[in-house]
Amino acid sequence: MSTVTASRPATAPAAPNPVALRLGYAGLIPFVLGAALVWLLPPYSDEHVFALEGMAKYAALIVSFLGGIHWGLGFRATVPSPGPFAWGVVPALLAWIAVLMPAYAGLVVLGALLIVCYVVDRKAYRAHDAEAWLTLRFRLSAVAALSCFLAAAGS
Repeated sequence: MSTVTASRPATAPAAPNPVALRLGYAGLIPFVLGAALVWLLPPYSDEHVFALEGMAKYAALIVSFLGGIHWGLGFRATVPSPGPFAWGVVPALLAWIAVLMPAYAGLVVLGALLIVCYVVDRKAYRAHDAEAWLTLRFRLSAVAALSCFLAAAGS
């Protein structure tokens, strides 16, 4: 009788799914468009405020999604650990606080959260044999965080 104690799943994809790649990059459209609109629209206009708030809310959704990924990783672990589940709710809670802040400040927090989520994911993805996704995660996080910082600066 053998006991499996490894926390790694038996199999993991060798490379990101092409559909996931396309959808991931498409998910950057609201970030890039939002940052551009913040700089192009007249300051303090209704449209400018709408672009800022829309950008902050979208960033909060993405940060929450990134936390939720850890629940999925936790479900795959053969040795149960509360770590992925605890971390999984932290980004959503912090994103909620950021959305309650004025957009110019909340976007800075959200940009920082995107970076923190990536740093946490570097360790977690390797532990779950998902490091093939790190290049995509880096690119998406870098563009999204930069867009948040640019939008905050343009507010």
